[in-house]
Amino acid sequence: MESTRRKLIDFLSKHPDDFVSGQALSEHLRITRSAIWKHMKELEKDGYIIESAPRKGYRILEFPDKLSANTIQWGLTTKWLGTHVIFEESTSSTQNMAHRLAQEGAGHGTVIVADEQLKGRGRLNRSWDSKKGDGIWMSLILRPEIGPQQAPQLTLLCAVAIVKALEQNTIIHPKIKWPNDIFVNDKKLAGILTEMQAEQDQIQYIVQGIGINVNQGDADFQAIKGNHPTSLMLETGKKVNRRLLIQQILKQLEDLYELYMREGFSPVKQMWEEKAYKLGKSITVKAKNEEWSAVLKGIHHDGALIVTDEKGQDHILYSAEIDWKKGGS
Repeated sequence: MESTRRKLIDFLSKHPDDFVSGQALSEHLRITRSAIWKHMKELEKDGYIIESAPRKGYRILEFPDKLSANTIQWGLTTKWLGTHVIFEESTSSTQNMAHRLAQEGAGHGTVIVADEQLKGRGRLNRSWDSKKGDGIWMSLILRPEIGPQQAPQLTLLCAVAIVKALEQNTIIHPKIKWPNDIFVNDKKLAGILTEMQAEQDQIQYIVQGIGINVNQGDADFQAIKGNHPTSLMLETGKKVNRRLLIQQILKQLEDLYELYMREGFSPVKQMWEEKAYKLGKSITVKAKNEEWSAVLKGIHHDGALIVTDEKGQDHILYSAEIDWKKGGS
């Protein structure tokens, strides 16, 4: 059903200024004219504005900016990431839903998108405010043929893909805060949550969650304590089309993933360091009941953070609490 509707949209989009007859659509899609009419009604529910005229046929006057499986897939240029999109108006968590679907056998590249999360969560089980209609809340199911120890590299890869998509679609220039956040003007814009199911030497699946604040205003963040978050609308001064941004993120992710599988982590590492938050700047490291000043040097070939202490000695950090504000800028 979804593939037929997608073919219908693609066919109509190739004739933006002309009507396409019901007979032509019927022959092209090999379905009845009555089925064509039913598909048109479903597209109108998704927000497409369709003009129909007797003896002329149909044409699309306006494409929606609302999210649905159909609207996300129309115009999506990926080869495998997002060929199966599951959309929910509201769900407890796209991450939880993706885990369940992966355990039931959902394929590599399946994408789960929600307009609202009732129990969205980020790293360390922190809650993530996921208001309806204002952000991008989605999770991806991946089945990479890599070792479990390499999984953290996919978080860094995902961060690079998001930054590339944001720079392509907006005027902002985000930075990546290790290990999983996207910052703009020292404020959090997006977060990534990578979780996996694995055996000792084999990954069964990875679920990669992405949360991006898109069209929230200042009032939406008043109750949030700690680092004041931001949104694309606050940073750019205008609303952003979530559908187009999702499509760009998926395209960038697929391209980077294929590069990673061909050439390893090295090219991704270089791109990550070019966009690193506080690279070459002073930070404070808190680890093993100690607190010390360091300079952020980059990331290790396995994705760990590299910092240099005051004596000039490098340290590789796999887990540590970082105070990004201390130690100067």
